[in-house]
Amino acid sequence: MQSMAVLDAILSPEWQYRYYSFDSKWGEGEQMGSMRNGSGDEVFAVFSKHGCFITGFDHESTMSPRVNDFNSVWPGVLDSVPPEFESGLSEPAFSMQDTTFCVWRRPGDKAWQRGSIEFPDGHDPDGSEQLLAGFDGKPLTYRDWAEEYFETPVALAAVAQVFKHNPLTDELVKALNADVSLHDIEAELVEIGYP
Repeated sequence: MQSMAVLDAILSPEWQYRYYSFDSKWGEGEQMGSMRNGSGDEVFAVFSKHGCFITGFDHESTMSPRVNDFNSVWPGVLDSVPPEFESGLSEPAFSMQDTTFCVWRRPGDKAWQRGSIEFPDGHDPDGSEQLLAGFDGKPLTYRDWAEEYFETPVALAAVAQVFKHNPLTDELVKALNADVSLHDIEAELVEIGYP
């Protein structure tokens, strides 16, 4: 998420058109990454010493509070959230009243965890598969998405350098967007916490 936020900052100088953001100083000992697609869908992830807490909203999913029979968060989605992540449940920025999925993973967990949920029929009823697909850690996935979204060629080798967290240089930035310099995004790099 951190790398994707840096790439979005380079490819889209205007913040309102970006998909990904990252705040390296979200809270004491916490970092937060987010994805907003402009159509109302969102993903928020908080990283801390306790692990990672991810919540998301797919407005078209069967489990959306806007369309489901409960007119609220689907039963079980927010149940069983461990105490160390409970502050996320009341975070106004996360729009928890519109949550369609919530997962977490603590350092000792062998796999991602979620509440006990009786899912409705159908493929990807909570939208998590679709909304989390871009977070596979593969530069090619981001490059393909970015070329379609920003409607411009995107250098895969440069994306791979950012995914490796190699230090940014003016040359690397310009390989991604000739109209942006390293100086242009310095303040954002501090917020993102990118090296």
